[in-house]
Amino acid sequence: MINKRLLIKNLLAHNDENSFYDKKRQLNLGNKEGKAKFLKHICALSNSNPNNNSYIVVGVQDDDNEIVGVDFFDDAKLQNLINAYLENPPVVLYENIHFPHLHQGKVVGLVTIRPTKKITALRKNIWKYFGGSVFLRDGSISTSKVYDIQIKDVNSDVVAEIEKHAQNNIQLTLDGVIAFMHHYNSGIQPKYKVFKESFVVCWAGLEKQVKGKSYYSRVDVELINENVKLFYSVHDEVEIELDEHSFSLIEYVRLGLNNQYKYYPMERVSFLFDNKGSYQIDSELLFSPPVFEKKLLHHIYNANNALCEKLTRGTPISSKEQKDILNLAPTYMLCSLNGFEEAKDKLQKLSGLMKKQGEEAYQSLKDAQRIMRKIKYQ
Repeated sequence: MINKRLLIKNLLAHNDENSFYDKKRQLNLGNKEGKAKFLKHICALSNSNPNNNSYIVVGVQDDDNEIVGVDFFDDAKLQNLINAYLENPPVVLYENIHFPHLHQGKVVGLVTIRPTKKITALRKNIWKYFGGSVFLRDGSISTSKVYDIQIKDVNSDVVAEIEKHAQNNIQLTLDGVIAFMHHYNSGIQPKYKVFKESFVVCWAGLEKQVKGKSYYSRVDVELINENVKLFYSVHDEVEIELDEHSFSLIEYVRLGLNNQYKYYPMERVSFLFDNKGSYQIDSELLFSPPVFEKKLLHHIYNANNALCEKLTRGTPISSKEQKDILNLAPTYMLCSLNGFEEAKDKLQKLSGLMKKQGEEAYQSLKDAQRIMRKIKYQ
C-alpha cells in the first residue's frame, strides 16, 4: 500500500518535470481553456507511459517545489469528463493528500493516470485543440504529434523504484492515527475504524441528533494509510453510515430564499474495502433541485443583476446589499436550476467580484460551483 505523501515527496525529488510526472500550482477546470489543458496533459502522460502510472502533483510552486496546497477538490465525476473527450481514456484518480504544515482545508492534489497500453487521443474539439489530436511528453512539455506514432516504455523501472520507496509501514500508520486524534481532541470527538485488517479510516465532526439520527458538521475524514482526505467540509451537513465492509457519507446542502432554508440530500459517496488490499469509490447523486415561484425568482434575479452592476462600477452599496453579497452565488444557482438560462453564465462570471468581497463571499461561490459541477458531470 502506497503512502501518497511519501510518493509526492519522492516525485518532487525529481526537480524537473518529465515524461511520467508533471506539477501544477493549481488546476482550473471551471472553463474550456483549463479543461482543454488538463485533458492535453492527461493524454500526453498516458501516451508517454504505456506500462506504468503517471502523475500530476497539484499545489506546488513551479520554481522551487514549495508545497503550498490547494482547496479540497471533489473529483467524483472527473472521470466522466475524461471519458467524454478522450479516445482510449485512461482511468484517472484525483486524491486530496494531507500535509500537516498546510492550513486547515488545504491539501495537495495527486492525479494518478493508469496505463492503457493504447494511444489516447482527443475525441472531439475543445478550446483550440482539434478532435483526433495526439499528445506526447517531450521532457516537461506536452506536445502535439501525428496520429501514427509508436509509444515506447522507458519509465517502468524508474516509476517502480519511486513507488517502492513510498510504501507504507506500521509506524507511519500509527503516527497518522495519533496525529489525527490529537488534532481533534478538543470539542470535536474523533473516531477511527479498521477495515479488512488493512485500512484505517479516521473521522471527526460536530454531532447532533435529529429525530434519532446523527448528523455531523465540520466533517473531516481521512484514509490514514495513504494520507488521503476522503471528505472535508466546514459548511455542509453529513450523515455517516458504516459496516464491516464500507464507509459511506451522505452529504446535505443548505439552500433557500429570503432567510428560509432547508437541507437537501446532495450525494452519497461510499468507500468499499475488499480483502485484496484495495478499495473503490461509488457515488450516487441524490440531489433534486428545490422549485420556487417564478415571480419571486425574477425579483431576486433582477436584484442580483443590479447588485453585480454596482460592484463592477464601484458604486457605494447599502448595509442590506452588503449582506446580499453572500447570497449572490447561491441564488444565481437556484435561478439556473429553475430554468433561468442566463443565470448560469452570471454565476460563472462572479469569480473576480467575489474574491474582492472577502473569503466568506468567495467560499459561497465555490460551494455553488461545486454543486453545479456535480450535477453537470452526473
